[in-house]
Amino acid sequence: MGRNTRKRRTSPATKAIAAAAALALGGGGLIWANFYASAHESHDDAWGGRTKAAGAQVATISCPDVGQKLTDVPGRARTEVDGELANLDRQITEAYQRLATTRDAQARDASFVQNSILSPLKDRRKVIFDRIRLEINRAGGTAPGDLDSLTSCTGSPAAGNQTNNGGGQQGGDQNNGGMNGGQQGGEGGQQGGGQQQNNGGQAGNGPSAADFVDITKVRANVPAKPRRMRNASTGTFTTRCGVNANGNHNTDNVIVAPGVTNGAHHLHDYVGNQKVNAFSSNDTFLQGGTSCQNKNDLSAYYWPVVRVQDGTQDFDQNADGGGKEGNVGRILVAKQAQIKYVGNPTSKVVAMPQFLRIITGDAKAFTNGTANANAHWSCTGFENKVQLTDKYPICPRGSDVVRTFAFQSCWDGQNIDSANHRTHVAFADASGRCQNGFKAIPQLTMRLVYSVPQPVVRNGQVKNAYAVDGFPEQLHKAVTDHDDFIAVTRNGLANKIANCLNSGRMC
Repeated sequence: MGRNTRKRRTSPATKAIAAAAALALGGGGLIWANFYASAHESHDDAWGGRTKAAGAQVATISCPDVGQKLTDVPGRARTEVDGELANLDRQITEAYQRLATTRDAQARDASFVQNSILSPLKDRRKVIFDRIRLEINRAGGTAPGDLDSLTSCTGSPAAGNQTNNGGGQQGGDQNNGGMNGGQQGGEGGQQGGGQQQNNGGQAGNGPSAADFVDITKVRANVPAKPRRMRNASTGTFTTRCGVNANGNHNTDNVIVAPGVTNGAHHLHDYVGNQKVNAFSSNDTFLQGGTSCQNKNDLSAYYWPVVRVQDGTQDFDQNADGGGKEGNVGRILVAKQAQIKYVGNPTSKVVAMPQFLRIITGDAKAFTNGTANANAHWSCTGFENKVQLTDKYPICPRGSDVVRTFAFQSCWDGQNIDSANHRTHVAFADASGRCQNGFKAIPQLTMRLVYSVPQPVVRNGQVKNAYAVDGFPEQLHKAVTDHDDFIAVTRNGLANKIANCLNSGRMC
């Protein structure tokens, strides 16, 4: 996912806080909860594992999400503004890499991070902000007056988003119908010789031992689904598009960084439409072909890959978005990928408009806070009892890891995208109703099942860690999981999906 998913938070995260802020959405057995489990892990000497916990030193860089402020960008300025926002992402990546390769200098000079990394980053961001302001004003819009307040970034420990060595506080907004709250934990820390030594992971940027939890030791946290009303749309429509067995990958994100190579800074799996990259257009999608059995479904479904960090590498070990940016290990192909559209518990749905874009989850949720987080991890046999937002589950023998997503299911009735790629869609409220004049649309749900070698945590280290790909400064935290969708259909399929749900059929 691209840069637009960087949110702001105002309070520091702490460890060992357990809370459940749950929201039941959709149907078909997909029930979502926001859960925080304890992150206590001890330190110890090397134990042959890949990942180790550490103290709360400056482990990563957190910058305010400029993209979310830009809710009113004139259409003719969006391409240029999106490009500049992608430049901000690149700057953060470069600053993080400098942070990761200067640990010796940081140990000798307490002001090194502020003077040599954060201050220059602030100056470079200011130049980009000025260009964004110019592009918006030139196109007849009005740039937010407080943009310059977002130039400062902070150095954050992996245990949370406490500010350290400069910056300012980050405040945030919410557009996910209740999937907010909870505090984030984790461990992280030092690096040396160009690699993090105590933050874990083959590439040194996670995950850490504290990012894993034995799912059998987590209390049930999944609430009941909303009660169906008389006018509910109770049907389901399943589209079978495969698991990306053919290895259709790239590190672009055409929604948030069109025209920018490696705009996502991490690798995506693609199913459905087969011609999706940074330079694709709506016309390209119509000619793209599809991996779906229903050849009228040309929609693009894509998500970051999952890798197991067992010491092996994959084809992109020396590539941008891959090993060069900390995304290392063997890529796991899902053994199942279920894509299902479900109805609304309170009303009928209208058909999705052609070329509608939806992003669910937040690729920057570790540094941004959980306002837009929508990650859900579980294990087969536990999905109706436990859903984890910011931990990777350790599943018992015979059980597989499951990632699930329930996309926003309310649409503003006018726009297929928005300047911040968020405000044209929204989640229903806890009862399933769409608010503020939004219309209910078919809710896209996805369930990805992986056969993962069982991680083993001992003395603050984890062996056979697995993690989702992400921006390097996000330290491969589970909370950053996300999913992307572009609706492309032909021969009336969008209407057929809506009719199926409204009539209560299983299609």
